[in-house]
Formats: sequence, C-alpha cells, structure tokens
Amino acid sequence: MLFGLKALLIVLITLPTVILVLSLAPFDRDGKFAYRFTRFWTWSILKIGGIRLRTQGLELLDPERPYVFMANHRSNIDVPVLVQSLPGFQLRWMAKKEVLRVPLFGLALLASRHIIVDRSDRSKAMASLRRAREMIKKGISVAFFPEGTRSTSDQLLPFKRGGFVLAVKTGAPIVPVTIKGSRSVLPRGDWRLRGGEIRVIVGEPIVVDQRRSGTLRSLVNQVRGIMESHSRQNGATTPDSSKCEPTAATEETLRQR
Repeated sequence: MLFGLKALLIVLITLPTVILVLSLAPFDRDGKFAYRFTRFWTWSILKIGGIRLRTQGLELLDPERPYVFMANHRSNIDVPVLVQSLPGFQLRWMAKKEVLRVPLFGLALLASRHIIVDRSDRSKAMASLRRAREMIKKGISVAFFPEGTRSTSDQLLPFKRGGFVLAVKTGAPIVPVTIKGSRSVLPRGDWRLRGGEIRVIVGEPIVVDQRRSGTLRSLVNQVRGIMESHSRQNGATTPDSSKCEPTAATEETLRQR
C-alpha cells in the first residue's frame, strides 16, 4: 500500500512537470528554465521516497565552470540523486536512445535539451558529441554513466569512451562521482521505492591533457580507479569531512597541474 501511494504521488508530480517542460520547449533554447523545474521534480521524488542524501567533495568544484561528470550506475534513482547532489550546476545527460520509449520521461528529455545518443549509428553518435561540445562551450556541464547501463553487482561494467572523447576534445575537466546505496533504495527491475540514505562522493576534477599521447586510455583507467577506491570507502565520516581520500590516480593528477 505504501509503495503504491509513493508511486501515485510521483506520477502526480511528474505530469504537471512534463507539461511545463513541453510548454517551455519552444522558448527555452538551451533547456535552462526547464532544468529548474527538473530540480523541483527530482527533489520531490527523493522526498516522497524518504531518501536522504549525503554528499562529499562539492568544495572541490568551481560552480562557474562546466565539467564532464562521470558517475557509476546502479539504479534508476541515480539521475534524481545526481541532480540534487550537484545543485550549483546545470546538467545535460548523454542518454541512450532507448530512454525515449519511456512514457513522458522520453519527451521531457528531448524538450529539456538533453542529448540522445544512437550507439548503433556512428554518424549520429558523433553528431550527439558535437551537441555536447556546444553545451560545454555555453558553460553547461554534461553528465555520463560511462558503464552505459545499470550494473547488477558492485563491480563496474566496462566503460564506454564517448564522455572521455568529449573531455579531450573540449578540455573540460572530468569529475568522477561515486554513488553508494542507490541499488538498495530502488533495485533494477523493481518499481518499489524504499527509504534510506544514499552517499555521493564527488572526486577531484581531473585536468585533461589534450596533447599527451595515450590520454584517452589513461583517463578511462584513472576515472575507473577513483570510482573503485571510493566504492570501497566505508561510511564512517564526520559531517565536516567532505573531502575524499586522495587515491594514487588523484595524486598523479595533482602532480601534473
């Protein structure tokens, strides 16, 4: 009964949000106004679900510059979690074309100027990367789930390289983000939203060296290593300890600056 009530409330919040976003679309070229409604929508979902967020590392970021955010993916709740965990940023998602099949959500994604990727067509995929580059130039951050889909275990899936290519082409720093606890709140294949705490660890921005050979592979390994390290951290931190432990990959980045 409780799960059904939560689902009903989310639907009731989603319908007017989608209508507003679709109404704004002709006048909202970059989706900036729509994103404000998205923030309210995601906040409502987390409140209805009884989900608490604990975010570490925001002080490492400069809200005046765009980033390429890379996050692990365990649950459908990860998108609302990231939107609420990164309040100082406008985010545009690189989303696979299959999400367009989701009723209402797919339409809202298009109207909000998020970037849809068709991985089966190289020319279309490259066009999506060009749109992402335009967003970065306008000061809008782009977010990726480099695994491409939700993992069903604690192990990271192989990373897609599109987001890393974008970072190299634009010079935008990559920010690894590790989400912990979202799968227990909303497991894959389940619609029942459970209450609980989700921890989000924001890593040190990684400055991209566009001139060094082997940069792409190095970045993939570096981001993966940071996420794996943060995933192994326990939750025993004080409220003031918002800075993550430096990993070997992060220390190497600092030496390169």
